[in-house]
Amino acid sequence: MSDDTVAVEFIARLGSAMLSADYPVPMVRHALERVAARQGIDCPVLVLPNFIQAGDRHHTTVVRGATLRYDQTFPLGELVEQAQAGRLDPVQGLAELDRMHALPRRFPGWVGVIGYGLQSAAYGLILQPTVVSLVAATVFGLFVGLLELLTRRNAAVRQLLPVLSAFVVTYVAFSLGRLLHMGHDSLRVLIAPLTLFLPGVAITLSVIESSTGEVVSGSARLMGGLMRLAQLALGILLAVQLLGLTWSELADVEVNTLGSWAPWVGVAVYAVGITLHLGPPRGFAPWLTLVLFTAYGAQLLTNAVFGGYMSGFGGGLILILSALALSRLSMTPVAQVMLAPGFWLLVPSSIGMIGLAQLASGQASGAITVMLVSMMSIALGFTTGYAAWNAVARRGADPESSSEL
Repeated sequence: MSDDTVAVEFIARLGSAMLSADYPVPMVRHALERVAARQGIDCPVLVLPNFIQAGDRHHTTVVRGATLRYDQTFPLGELVEQAQAGRLDPVQGLAELDRMHALPRRFPGWVGVIGYGLQSAAYGLILQPTVVSLVAATVFGLFVGLLELLTRRNAAVRQLLPVLSAFVVTYVAFSLGRLLHMGHDSLRVLIAPLTLFLPGVAITLSVIESSTGEVVSGSARLMGGLMRLAQLALGILLAVQLLGLTWSELADVEVNTLGSWAPWVGVAVYAVGITLHLGPPRGFAPWLTLVLFTAYGAQLLTNAVFGGYMSGFGGGLILILSALALSRLSMTPVAQVMLAPGFWLLVPSSIGMIGLAQLASGQASGAITVMLVSMMSIALGFTTGYAAWNAVARRGADPESSSEL
C-alpha cells in the first residue's frame, strides 16, 4: 500500500470517528483538509453525518461512521490535535484509531446502570424537586439503564428501545400516580428517565450545520432527530390512550418541596451519574463539574433576566466559551468532550417531553414548536460564542494553529 493510500485511509477513518463523536460537519471537513495539507497530499473529502469519502480518482476510501462511546472521544480529541499539527504519520494514526476503538469500558455494565439511575435522579431534582419525583425518577432511570445495557449487542431491539421505554415509563408512572394520588408529579416523573433518548444534540447540530451552509447534513440530522421524537411520542401516546388519561391528568404543574438548593444538588449528582454511566478518564470529574455548574448557572440567569426562550441561548453561549477557555489549559481535555455533557444538561427536556405527552389531548401544537425553538436557542448560543471566540480570543493568532474543536 502506497504512502498516499495510507494517508487517505487515515483521513477517512479519522473523519468517521469525528462524526461518531458528534463533531459538526464543517469542523470535520476543516480538520481533514488541514491533515491532508500537513501530509502534503491532495485529498478532496465528502462529509455527511454518517459517511466519509476521501481521496481522488487514484486513491479513494469510503467509510461509514461506526459507534463511538463518550470515553473514546477523549483519545480521539488528542489524536485530532496531533494530526492537525503534523505530529504523527498516517501509520501511527491508524494504529491509534485501532487502539481507541478497542478500548474497554472503564466500569462494568452494572456500574453504568447505577450511573444512569443517578442521571435520572438528577433530572428529577432539577425538574420537579419532590420526594416522590426523586424516588420515581431514580427507579425508572435504573430500569431504562438496565434496558440500555441488555440491548447493547442487539441493534434491532435497540432501535425499539425509545418506544418501549417511553411506553413502560409512561404507563407505570401514571398508573402509580392514580393509585398513590401523586397528582401532577406523574407527568414530570416520566421526563427524567427518558432524557437518554432526547435528540437535543442532533437537532442542535442540525441548526449549526444549516446555519453554516451544510444544508444536506443539517436536514439529515434534523430528520433523524424528529424520527427519535416520533418514537418517543408513539410510546407515550400508546400508554396514554391505553390508560384513558384525561387532560387534567396531563397538565403540568411545577412543584418544589425540597428547597431552592435541590436543582444545584441535581447538577452535582448529574456529574457523578455521567462519570459512572459513561466512564470518562480519571481526573475529568472536576472539569466536568465546573462546566456543568457554569452552563446551568448561565441558563438560570438568562431565564431570570430574559425569560425561558432565551435561557438556552445563554446556557449555550457560556458553555462554549467556558469549554474553549478551559481547553487552552495544558491539563484539560479538548473542548469537544467538555461540551457534550453540557449539551445534555441544557436540552430543554421538560418542554419537549411535556409537549409530547400533551399530544394525547390535542394541546401540543405549540409545545413542539416551543421545544424546537428552545433547542435552536442553544445552537444559536453555541454559534455566537464560537464566533465571538474566533473574533476576540484568536485575534492575531496564527491561522494555521490547531482548532480547539
